[in-house]
Amino acid sequence: MTSRRSFLLATAAMPAFARAQPAFPSRPLRIVVPNAPGGAADLTARTVGQAMSPALGQPVVIENKPGAGGVVAGELVSRAEPDGHTMLLVSSGTAVSAALFKSLPFDTLRDFAPVSLMATFDLVLVAAEGGRFKSLQDLLAYARANPGKLNLGSPQVGTTQNLAAELFKATAGISGQVVPFNGTPPVITALRSGEIDAGVDILGPLVGQIKSKALRPLAVLGAKRAPQFPDVPTAREAGGALASFNVTSWNGLAVPARTPAAAIERLAREVNAAVAKPDVRQRLAELNLVAQGSTPAQLGEHLAADVRRWSDVIARAGIPRQ
Repeated sequence: MTSRRSFLLATAAMPAFARAQPAFPSRPLRIVVPNAPGGAADLTARTVGQAMSPALGQPVVIENKPGAGGVVAGELVSRAEPDGHTMLLVSSGTAVSAALFKSLPFDTLRDFAPVSLMATFDLVLVAAEGGRFKSLQDLLAYARANPGKLNLGSPQVGTTQNLAAELFKATAGISGQVVPFNGTPPVITALRSGEIDAGVDILGPLVGQIKSKALRPLAVLGAKRAPQFPDVPTAREAGGALASFNVTSWNGLAVPARTPAAAIERLAREVNAAVAKPDVRQRLAELNLVAQGSTPAQLGEHLAADVRRWSDVIARAGIPRQ
């Protein structure tokens, strides 16, 4: 009886937070996606979130908050309760916004805690099939023999594709213009009409054009060849100044800063388990994505390195900050 009374007295003396730590997660989780439904980011979040749900014992709901370069979604999550139940889809676009905007209603590197990567996707340098360029070497030789004449198309100023084109040009040591268009379809049209010499864009939306022989892939810009096109070299295979060139797009998950470490570790574990599932990998492959998890620290390093890189590219290219 004395032991029981001592236990009860000790329990009563414990702080309330120590007596009643709710299990995590204790309610449905949500992933706030800074993109409209149906795109690669949205479908990645839905695929991975659905695969995480059984192990978490709670549904994972997708909330689309497009607009302002991810600022709307980022602000919402930065102000959410830091308990692990609200996640933000972060991406290479998150890093671009941090570099491009003069001010944001949050600090990208301080106000979010990284959880894990979910997927990467390739960027590609393409030209029109039947045009003057049959290979990356052809393009580089033309650019060096005709300084200032090369035109590289990309989607809008400040997109990952646009900045990747600027970085490619600077790294290769060639001069020319990066010509922005209002999205991928106008880039394709300009390539096929000969308005531009080559273009840089995400591989996925161009797969149909490549397979139909309308566009020719000259190089993928990441460290490895794309699974869909194993015969297409990487830019770094050209050697020289491009020997270490490596640019990919990616997406992952983060939570508000001050989220308990145990919740972050649990979420990271479930993300990595989800992206290792064969059906998830297959679904993402169908979207031209490569499933890839990480530790929270690895994602944090990846995001910070991208912010630094794109800040340098923006400054060097003279792109006005918004």
